[in-house]
Amino acid sequence: MNDTNSRILRKLGNDEAFYFFTAIGNCTGQSANSLEEFLSRIKEINEKSLEFHLFREDFEKWIALTIGDARLAKDIKTLRAQKATTGNDLREHLSLLISKRLKELKSASPPPEAKKQPKKKTRI
Repeated sequence: MNDTNSRILRKLGNDEAFYFFTAIGNCTGQSANSLEEFLSRIKEINEKSLEFHLFREDFEKWIALTIGDARLAKDIKTLRAQKATTGNDLREHLSLLISKRLKELKSASPPPEAKKQPKKKTRI
């Protein structure tokens, strides 16, 4: 896995986690410390929270500035610009974007068994 992918897929400390709200001052008690956890929360969080954060640009800012994935942030910005996506449709679109990106990031990494093993010297 290259350094960029490792950085994007890393687990963050609580000080960098994404905290979900449904309104200013109304925390849901849910947070995400990685892009994988973020996807899990997107699939289960209250739709009002999704709408609140999307239209405040919170998702794309956190993904670009904290996670470090400008490409995914741009895709979410495009989704936000459509303005027609709300409720469960929003959840499905976000889940699809994030799932697809996670798959791309992970596929750049060879499976553990494919890592190079040191070659044994043979005598002739």
